[in-house]
Amino acid sequence: MVRRTTFESSHIMFRAEDLVSAASNRYRITVSVANRAKKRRYEEMDTIDDPNMKPVIRAIIEMSDELTQPEIIAD
Repeated sequence: MVRRTTFESSHIMFRAEDLVSAASNRYRITVSVANRAKKRRYEEMDTIDDPNMKPVIRAIIEMSDELTQPEIIAD
C-alpha cells in the first residue's frame, strides 16, 4: 500500500488567498507561482520526493511559507 500525502483543498485555497492578498498585482503573483512550479518540475525530475503533490501546489505552499516566515529565503 502506497502512503499518499494529502492536503486539504481548503488549506491550499487559504494559502493561495494569502498570496494574492499580499501581492500588489494579481497577475504577477499568478505568473510567479506558475514560473516557480515550472522551474521546480524540471529541477526535480530525477529526484521525486512526493510524486502525488503537483508542482503548482508545492509552489503555493513554498511561496506562502515565505510570506509567513521571512527567514526562509528562496528565489
